[in-house]
This record gives sequence, C-alpha cells and structure tokens, in this order.
Amino acid sequence: MKSHRVTLTLHEPQRVGFVNITPDVEEAVEASGVQEGLCLVNAMHITASVFINDDEPGLHEDYKRWLEHLAPFNAGTDPARGGYLHNRSGEDNGDAHHKRQIMGREVVVAITKGRLDFGPWEQIFYGEFDGRRDKRVLIKIIGA
Repeated sequence: MKSHRVTLTLHEPQRVGFVNITPDVEEAVEASGVQEGLCLVNAMHITASVFINDDEPGLHEDYKRWLEHLAPFNAGTDPARGGYLHNRSGEDNGDAHHKRQIMGREVVVAITKGRLDFGPWEQIFYGEFDGRRDKRVLIKIIGA
C-alpha cells in the first residue's frame, strides 16, 4: 500500500469565498502513483471547509446567501439577540465556525484506474468563511 501527503496553502482575499481545488487534487493523485484507493481532502482550519458540488457561479452565490442567513456575520455578542458567545473572546468569527460546521470538514473520493472517481459535475471546493490569511488543506492518498 502507498501513502502520499500534500498540503495546499490558500489565501482567500475575501472573508467568504469558494475555490475549485480539483486540479490540485488531481495532480496529487497523479503524483502518488495510486491506481486504486482513496483520497481524503480536508481543511486544516476550523473556519474553512472542503466540499463537493457543481462549479456553477449562481450556486456559489446561493450558498453564500444561505449560509449568511443561517449564521450571520454581524450577530454581535448578545446571545439573547442571536449573537455568538465565541465573539466575547475578542474574535469576530463565531459565524465562520458555524458555516464550516454546515459545509463540512472533508471529503473522501475513490480513486479508480489512477483517477478521481466522480459523479457527473462533481468538483472539490475549498470554502473559506474567515479569510484574508493563509490556511492549509491536506490531501492524503492511500492505496495501491
């Protein structure tokens, strides 16, 4: 069995954004030499996400609006008014933690015949919910 590890460093200039990292993951799979196995891709930060979906700009904007509705950025610190207790620590990213929880930490994709075994339209995305600084994504590939 082979094991291959790659980390990506991403810097999203906006507070919230999505980056298609499929080409980076495909490159890592090719470099691994694994023909049959699994590829784990996970965000290595608690205010970022990795998820699979369609690369369609309208869908990405829908996600941003939906997430902001569920966990608004400017909720303040008063829990009686929907604020985040976390923000009392001096942070302003309580919403980002909730958004990450909704969108998920990682994905696992099968590798078949040396390629990611996707369904139609599937792509891998990095989701950033508290951007403007470097964050890492782990790609871990195992198989034969």
